[in-house]
Amino acid sequence: MTESQSPIASPCIKVCVVDPLTSVCVGCGRTLQEIGGWLGMSEERRAAVMAALPARLARLHPRNPDAIPD
Repeated sequence: MTESQSPIASPCIKVCVVDPLTSVCVGCGRTLQEIGGWLGMSEERRAAVMAALPARLARLHPRNPDAIPD
């Protein structure tokens, strides 16, 4: 890696479990397609996916354990 290159940011937290209902990783919030294509995505596309992750994870892990997802 040269000085002008920076490492690719990743939301991976090494908890790789895909929710069977949503097909979203419960650790990072990405879909299998996004995980597989991460290194080939443009920086802009990765930023867009990263921006969507908090909402996805909030749906997977609601604060109220008795809450029913939408």
